[in-house]
Amino acid sequence: MATSTRSTHGVMEGGGSYNLHAAIPAGGGNLALPYLESAARSLAVRPGTDPLVIADYGSSQGKNSLAPMRAAIRCLRSRVGNERALMVVHVDQPANDFNTLFDLLHNDPERYSADDPNVFPFAIGRSFYEHVFPPEQVDLGWCSYAAVWLRHIPALIPGHFMSIACTGEVRAAFDLQAADDWRLFLSLRARELRAGGRLVVVLPGLSDEGPTGFEPLFNSANAILGEMVDEGVVGADERNRMVVGAYPRRRAQLLDPFAREGQFQMLTVERCELFELPDAAWTDYQLDRDVESLGSRHAAFFRAIFIPSLAASISDAGRRLAFADRLEQKLKRRLCERPAPFHSFVQTIVFAKQPPAVTQSARSDA
Repeated sequence: MATSTRSTHGVMEGGGSYNLHAAIPAGGGNLALPYLESAARSLAVRPGTDPLVIADYGSSQGKNSLAPMRAAIRCLRSRVGNERALMVVHVDQPANDFNTLFDLLHNDPERYSADDPNVFPFAIGRSFYEHVFPPEQVDLGWCSYAAVWLRHIPALIPGHFMSIACTGEVRAAFDLQAADDWRLFLSLRARELRAGGRLVVVLPGLSDEGPTGFEPLFNSANAILGEMVDEGVVGADERNRMVVGAYPRRRAQLLDPFAREGQFQMLTVERCELFELPDAAWTDYQLDRDVESLGSRHAAFFRAIFIPSLAASISDAGRRLAFADRLEQKLKRRLCERPAPFHSFVQTIVFAKQPPAVTQSARSDA
């Protein structure tokens, strides 16, 4: 089994590309807004005047965070009034396009702080597979689509670049990495949450039958990579190293840490729901029959999210850009020839952090 220890978990294409082309993750996050609002209404609000902290784990360039943060702020304001400070902390890897994030938080007309002087945005450049906050500092956590990315790529994938296409020892390596990473992610968030806090995680999921909905897109891109090797645009060794470290999980995998005791690191599961997410680009295509627009939107989505991971195996920056351009163009052409919807699935989980158990000795002392 060929192995790889390359760090991953989804740095998106820079220059604001993710903000422009991430409508599918935005749609998935929007489906989860009622759960975020419920979490904001039910979390334990600390007495006093210290700021309440909302953590946005995996913010990317920020556009998809605006609606969730506005919703959370609105619910918290109904509970604590307008005078108490709220801190919104956007977390992503150091290589994230923070310039676009900062510009959006300052200038976007839909920014959540535009009409609330007591909301204070912050940003942290650190992986959420590390400690991000001191213990018990976060009141409300939100993580949309980001936790689908693994901490490391455990193995190369013969003949493909997505874990959903692998089998045997390679699949077992990805399964193990995904299980370890999910437990690590939850352990770190449990440490950072205050007792009574809430964490809402939104993930691209797998249906009960198994598919993600994106298989035709991934298979089309995979075929094009083979063509690019034949054309000499990409070396065979470069192609063999191309792996996307995204791993969609089934409900059972997400709930496994809680199976034995009903809780994990003082987290309990309040809700766990799977939704089907219609392809908005396909809905528009059914109305306007504009196949060029459909192909462009699907190819741009793939480029913004997945091509940076594929291009990482190409050492020369100029060749990486040319590779990205060519792959997007060829993918658009293929998708226009074979128009199809990419309906996907969204898994939403709401966690609550329980207060530490009071021992019999402590009760006696009281």
